[in-house]
Formats: sequence, structure tokens, C-alpha cells
Amino acid sequence: MTSEVIIDVQPKDISIALLEDKELVEYQNEPRSASYAVGNIYIGKVRKLMPGLNACFVDVGSERDAFLHYLDLGLQFSSFEKYLKQVASDRKKLFPLQKATRMPDLPKEGSIQNMLKVGQEVLVQVVKEPINTKGPRLTCDLSFAGRYMVLIPFGDKVSVSSKIKKGEERSRLKQLVQSMKPKNFGVIVRTVAEGKRAAELDQELKVLLKRWEDAITRVQKTTERPQLVFEEQSRSVALIRDLFNPTYDGIHVNDPDIYNQIHDYVALIAPERPTSSNSTMVACLFLITSTLPNKSNRDSDAPSTTSEGPISSLNTLRLCMWSM
Repeated sequence: MTSEVIIDVQPKDISIALLEDKELVEYQNEPRSASYAVGNIYIGKVRKLMPGLNACFVDVGSERDAFLHYLDLGLQFSSFEKYLKQVASDRKKLFPLQKATRMPDLPKEGSIQNMLKVGQEVLVQVVKEPINTKGPRLTCDLSFAGRYMVLIPFGDKVSVSSKIKKGEERSRLKQLVQSMKPKNFGVIVRTVAEGKRAAELDQELKVLLKRWEDAITRVQKTTERPQLVFEEQSRSVALIRDLFNPTYDGIHVNDPDIYNQIHDYVALIAPERPTSSNSTMVACLFLITSTLPNKSNRDSDAPSTTSEGPISSLNTLRLCMWSM
């Protein structure tokens, strides 16, 4: 059986079709609306201090200002603050985090007005999406999550998931990652890393380090504030994560940015299965979406499969798709 994924990226939505033996077996469509998703990182500006709450409101571009509590500044806030000043001082050459000076940990009992002022730039990450009348909730304790590990800028430890029980494996993973990671970065090794080879772990670590570098480079190169500097897994990557199987024969994408995001993701979990760009296949996707019967499933307004098998009109769809 052959399996392929076709991804059609449009300004307002993303569609993904899964084909098996050239027949459509699953279809998903998701809007591309800005949602200030958990994990997104922004360079924002302090809008208002709230001493009574020991917190502040930060402008990250959302309809309502985001909330940042003193305890969510993180132990390494002073280190980040100094490093951001170093980054902003040179718009051409990026000062590497590995050479940055670690400052003393932020005291747990402190006040927000002693650490921040209105108009100050802060590098923040969304930990809770906006809901009803409340804006996003933020932290300054940044992290970049991968499949096997979580990268923590200005961290200094390697921790292994407690769900990995074998002492020998815990020691192996800790020693491996400790030898790979650069200075001024911490790592949390996730449960799925158990039994993984050094090459697989090293490959993911490089991807996570690149995400950090890309994010801080956007801080360095841009002057407009607030600014999104890192987007936590776009809708296309989230959708393909749910559908992906390493045995796929091909993944076809019509957008270069989404292609790069998916390429990085697939390279982590199936490096022998590179993606490719194929505009002909995507053009056929329009035939799929326009011919689909008007039914719904639990995940989307678009149809997928029925209890009797693949959706109707598949023979026609199959001929249209592969004759082009």
C-alpha cells in the first residue's frame, strides 16, 4: 500500500489530505488565525505595573494585554535582561548565548516594580492562551520543546524524565546530552528518548538550538515591538504530527515556509523520508475539496471516512488527481 500526504496552504486556512493507494481516506482543514498559542515567544513591552498583584501587563499584540507575575520572571531573568541589552547593542553581529555572563538567580521574594518599568522590553513565552476577557499568561522562563528533549536557554542542568526507570539508561542519556549541549543551556530529556541513539539526540538538539538562534536573531534584527519571534509548531506541523507515519511515500507542500517547518519536523523522526514540493499534486487537492460530500466529522467540518469505508466519489477523485 502506498501512502501520501498533500498539504494545501492558503492565507486563511490549511488543508491536509491523506491518500492510501491513491484514494482519499482522511481530510482535515484548519483556520490560520492568530491564537497566541502556548509556546509562542514574543519580544513585548511592559504596559502597566500592578504592585498589588506583584505582576504587570505586557503588550504582545493581543487584543488584551498579557499577564506576567513576578514569580514567572524565572530565576534567570537578570541573565536574560543583561543578554538582551548585549543583543540590542549590535544589530549586525549576534552575541552568542554561550559567551553570556550568568547573573545571580532572581530572589523568590521580590517585587515586580524593582525589576521592571513601563515601556521596558521583555522576552516572554505564552503559557496560557487568552480566554474570554483575559489576555494570555506569560513567563520569562523560556523553553523549546522537541520530541526527545526540551531546551532551556540559561539553564545549566540535564534532567532525565522520571518515567525512565532503568538507572543505566538514565546515566547514559544524561552523559550523552551533557557532552552535546553548549554552555548556558539546560536540557530536559523526555521519556521517548529512552533507547535512542546519540545521533538522533544530537540531531534534535541542533534543531532546537537553531530555533533559539532564529528567535534571538529576530529580536536583534527587528525594531518593531511587540514582535513574534518564535511560533510554537504551526497548524500544519500540528496536523501532520497527528497524521504522520514514517512509511509515507511522500509529503507534498505548496508553501516554502510551511515546507521548511515540516521538513525540520520530519527530519527529526524520520530523516530518511525527506519532503518534496509538488505544485501539481496540490492543484489536485482543490478537486478533492470541491468534490467532497457535505458531511462532518468530529475533528473538522470537512468529511473524512464513514463506517462503510472511504468517502464517496473516490473513484472520480482518484482519476482526477492522477491524470494531472
